[in-house]
Amino acid sequence: MFNFLSLVFRYLFILVIYLFIFGIIHLIYQDIKSMSGVMDNYPYLKLINRKDSLPFKVKEVYTLDSTVTIGRKKENDIVIKDPYISNYHLKITLDEENFFIEDLDSINGTYVNGDRIIDVVKLENGDRIKFGQVEFLYVSNV
Repeated sequence: MFNFLSLVFRYLFILVIYLFIFGIIHLIYQDIKSMSGVMDNYPYLKLINRKDSLPFKVKEVYTLDSTVTIGRKKENDIVIKDPYISNYHLKITLDEENFFIEDLDSINGTYVNGDRIIDVVKLENGDRIKFGQVEFLYVSNV
């Protein structure tokens, strides 16, 4: 009787392990599937920082529309509650199939590839955009 129960528990334990592994693989697949749809069609900003190292919520990826404003106020298209980001910090605009970034007179400034921007700057694929405590990678599939 003991051998039979031991055998049943062994197989149940193995089944639970396989279900756990399947669940993890399914979550990874769903995450990759949701990300690929975003990345295939539109230019986007990809967070370079580690999310868990930041004391506020921020997404990994933000798709870019024709005009996107970023800041702390809820009226912005992308709201980031970083205390080092101004209420209306920067604007990214599409003009003639190119995206341009403009600092909106923020106190701490906006940096593209390590250089503080003063005027409107054209974004190129792979540019690093830093403002406040966050840094994003600009990715364009065009």
